[in-house]
Amino acid sequence: MPNIVYIATSLDGFIADKNNQVDWLHDIPNPEGSDLGFGDFMARIDALVMGRNTLEIVLSFGIDWPYNKPVFVLSNTLTDVPAGLEDKVFLVNGPLPQVVKQLNAQGYNNLYIDGGKTIQGFLQQDLIDEMIITTIPVLLGGGIPLFGELASPLKFKHVKAEPLVDYLVQNSFIRQR
Repeated sequence: MPNIVYIATSLDGFIADKNNQVDWLHDIPNPEGSDLGFGDFMARIDALVMGRNTLEIVLSFGIDWPYNKPVFVLSNTLTDVPAGLEDKVFLVNGPLPQVVKQLNAQGYNNLYIDGGKTIQGFLQQDLIDEMIITTIPVLLGGGIPLFGELASPLKFKHVKAEPLVDYLVQNSFIRQR
């Protein structure tokens, strides 16, 4: 029942810039419109778990809802999902191990974990089994970091490095327990 991170970072490890923006992700030339493996990854997962901030960023893109899997949003403050997404977005809260257990009990066993605070929280609870991190060749000099403090080190095994569209490197890691 893996919990998987699939995310892009800057060379200096940030997932959003100092203004909480991610437009720098789209500066890489991609003339053939490759999804960079995202479609294959989405085929592996049952549902997404993200924080409220990540939901707001996705909604700010001004595009049709991009996910065809259920999205569970961790929030202690939201009481309603955005209009039109009632059958796609579901609010959850509580301790992360309990949330994962509840989702697994509902048949959602392969979870895509997304969003800075959410990923950091899952790592702090040692609930991440795999990470797929695509590095964008830009230095942001600050912003929202992918990683935060941990009580103790978590060891991962590097299992794959793949160059993408002549500019990016996608690295895959598996948690070593």
